[in-house]
Amino acid sequence: MLEQYLQGATTDLQELIKLTQDDIADIQVANNEAIFARNETKNALIKSFEQKKSLMQQEMHQLLKDNPQKELADLLSAEVDAGLDSMRDALKELKKLNSAYAQSVYAVSEFYTSLLMRLVPHEENGYNKSRASSQLLQTKA
Repeated sequence: MLEQYLQGATTDLQELIKLTQDDIADIQVANNEAIFARNETKNALIKSFEQKKSLMQQEMHQLLKDNPQKELADLLSAEVDAGLDSMRDALKELKKLNSAYAQSVYAVSEFYTSLLMRLVPHEENGYNKSRASSQLLQTKA
């Protein structure tokens, strides 16, 4: 069972990696609808991965409970050990991609915030703050 959970968790991670790569490509061309459409799928994959990870932990705890005199490394087969390495590599790749995606999201957010501040200036809280004047939008009374 442990091997099945491990394989399923790794498959979920590979799919998340692919979707995150698609998100990075889409944010660069401002294809926001595609990004939002993938959110539900990504959330389901994350939940699925977490469930499989929890089941793997339960299986490992049961192995240790059944064999208290042995170390976990001695109880795991070579296939499971290789699968854990593969899952670790996939997690590292996903972390790297998520960092790159977060940087892009932050840059886009800063762009829109600065654009909004130029279009519709507002007063900042505090004393002696200067009010920015809009070059694009002015009202006359």
